[in-house]
Amino acid sequence: MAEIDLAKLKEIGAKYFEKAQTVNDQAGLESLRLAFFGKNGDIKQLQKSLSTLAAELRPQFGQAINELRSKLESNFEELKVRLEAEAHRQQQASERIDITLPPHAEHLGSLHPISKTIMEMERIFIGLGYKIAEGPEIEWVKNNFDLLNIPEGHPSRELSDTYYLDDKICLRTQTSPVQIRVMQAQQPPIYIICPGKVYRPDTADATHSPLFHQIEGLVVDKGISMSNLVGTLKHLAKALFGENTEIRLRPHHFPFTEPSCEVDVTCWKCHGSGCPTCKNEGFVEVLGAGMVHPQVLRNCNIDPEVYSGFAFGIGAERVCMAHYDISDIRYFSENNLRFLEQFK
Repeated sequence: MAEIDLAKLKEIGAKYFEKAQTVNDQAGLESLRLAFFGKNGDIKQLQKSLSTLAAELRPQFGQAINELRSKLESNFEELKVRLEAEAHRQQQASERIDITLPPHAEHLGSLHPISKTIMEMERIFIGLGYKIAEGPEIEWVKNNFDLLNIPEGHPSRELSDTYYLDDKICLRTQTSPVQIRVMQAQQPPIYIICPGKVYRPDTADATHSPLFHQIEGLVVDKGISMSNLVGTLKHLAKALFGENTEIRLRPHHFPFTEPSCEVDVTCWKCHGSGCPTCKNEGFVEVLGAGMVHPQVLRNCNIDPEVYSGFAFGIGAERVCMAHYDISDIRYFSENNLRFLEQFK
């Protein structure tokens, strides 16, 4: 039978503490555990050696082994807690957000130039006491043509000029149907503008698009005359194109207004001296207008003997192209960021 070797226990204890001093991470901790407390570790080997001792020596040696094991395990737990706390501290430090640093720049979008133009015109008319009116883009043919005094056979009703869903429904070719809806829903006084998308089967080129934006205005009240229309258009022209802008009215014909006119404004490029933009005329056509036709008022149950009014319509793309000196209407719908970023 073997004898008790207490020096062996001291040697194992010294070896443990020597290795424990070098442990600084979880991998080292696990290696230390296996070397001393694992299935084939030093403590386990000591416990196995008890079977080789004489029976009277086993209690004394077993107690010594248990005291050593308890001492080493206590130190191991302290070391484990300390390493876990240090690992947690390092993790928190690595995940800490430095609020003193500037934020990462984000790529923010901006309003489309057409939206900016429409909002500017809305601001102008809201300042005059007008309200904003909107309506559906898919419209009854009756509202888009019949009630606007546009007869059967009129060129604008042809398939080449209008998108039809069936014989009673179409994509609106103008925002005038919104005026019809408002006049049907309320009696004068009416002061509104109607911004929105409109559709016509035009081949896309530098100045035409099958989808564009229109802002129409309508006033119906007692005593409204052509001079009220002219004053409103002068105010609009100066607000959009500058204080030195003048307007010029030319006779025209629209089925829904009588009398009707085309409205030109002083060229924004040459300021009236003549250039390629205005074809050397000093003026550029920007909108159509006129006094509301009495029949249109009757169609909406408004008495033309009591009330009169004026209406006008202007393309948002035309105004926007003038403001920013844009030569091609297709730029607005191409979603080219190099183009759109200019308007931030």
